[in-house]
Amino acid sequence: MSAPSRPSPAAAPSASAARAPLTFDRGHTDDLMSFLAASPSPYHAVANTAERLEKAGFRQVAETDAWDGTHGGKYVLRGGAIVAWYVPEGAEAHTPFHIIGAHTDSPSLRVKPRPDSGAHGWRQVAVEIYGGPLLNSWLDRDLGLAGRLTLRDGSFVLVNVDRPLLRVPQLAIHLDRSVGSEGLKLDKQRHLQPVWGLGDQVRDGDLIAFLEQEAGLTAGSVTGWDLMTHPVEPPAYLGRDRELVAGPRMDNLLSVHAGAAALTAVAASGAPLTRIPVLAAFDHEENGSQSDTGADGPLLGSVLERSVLARGGTFEDRARAFAASVCLSSDTGHAVHPNYAERHDPTHHPRVNGGPILKVNVNNRYATDGSGRAVFAAACEKAGVPFQSFVSNNSMPCGTTIGPITAARHGIRTVDIGVAILSMHSVRELCGADDPFLLANALTAFLEG
Repeated sequence: MSAPSRPSPAAAPSASAARAPLTFDRGHTDDLMSFLAASPSPYHAVANTAERLEKAGFRQVAETDAWDGTHGGKYVLRGGAIVAWYVPEGAEAHTPFHIIGAHTDSPSLRVKPRPDSGAHGWRQVAVEIYGGPLLNSWLDRDLGLAGRLTLRDGSFVLVNVDRPLLRVPQLAIHLDRSVGSEGLKLDKQRHLQPVWGLGDQVRDGDLIAFLEQEAGLTAGSVTGWDLMTHPVEPPAYLGRDRELVAGPRMDNLLSVHAGAAALTAVAASGAPLTRIPVLAAFDHEENGSQSDTGADGPLLGSVLERSVLARGGTFEDRARAFAASVCLSSDTGHAVHPNYAERHDPTHHPRVNGGPILKVNVNNRYATDGSGRAVFAAACEKAGVPFQSFVSNNSMPCGTTIGPITAARHGIRTVDIGVAILSMHSVRELCGADDPFLLANALTAFLEG
């Protein structure tokens, strides 16, 4: 997987700053669509990312083992999170890091501890709302079920039922005439429990027994689970000229995919590096990042510090490295919506296929400041990639990202960026077909230093 290329509509940067002109094809976007389809859960996303890293020569290191200071690509897996880094030859203990931050989780319906439910002849699965999904987008969708199963010995097995298995049926308009005038009103407990079959008797253990069979496991071997629903409709190009892409989990697997493409491209280039490039893809961003695999946990700091120490560094070297490091927190943002333009800031209307966006919020919901803008502008100029600025309408509360968390927790200068999309937090989001590749090229230039 490598960063794709296309000539930028922006003014050409100086020859000394820019790389060779980009050659356009849809290879990166095609690969993104395959990655989205193969990654219905954070656990699948990190497994697929790890597989791509392995093919690029990276090797997994265990957190429980002693680390060495050898050069090359390495990565750590923890649950639904992955941190990967490439140590160039000649790197010193105080060599700073260039970090791409992203997250692997997306809003969804997740299976409860006692999943078997039902009423009135319907068999249902009890689910809990994860994050902040657009609830109506989950109605009348053919849904699969994916995640990880925990076995008695503590090991994990990934499972993915990627076929129509569940459905959250919407109430017919004949039974709710007010929906056309007053809008759809959904109770999160009562109205979002999917059906998956027929039967008058609810039997505890049916769903897990079914999944054991699907995963080829012995009956009764599963003692824990982390499962979530996903739409089985594959990503697709959309529009007269196929200039758009519709698909699930773009927030934020689009950035994970672009970050992995950039990291492997830089590692394979053989170019001299004065920074250590890093990809950190966390879980649990959609519910606050406060977990051992979230951005507000210790994972990134532990990996970076251990990398310094493995190269013979001291606390002083760690402090020097962190002080000179930069993180690009890459997450999706809002493209101007043609039907709701008044909801956007009147002077900031990011457009799809206009290049990545730089996110700014003076109340630190995003971590970008003026110096961070300069870092991102330089990377885009080097890559020949245009970029846009995003700021929220003053009357609309602003969302947030892992950016401010990373900056505050580790003292690392952080810049919030991303790709502008529509239908954020829908079961099926919409982006420009060119923007994923433009982002990957900007990230590659950033990691090159």
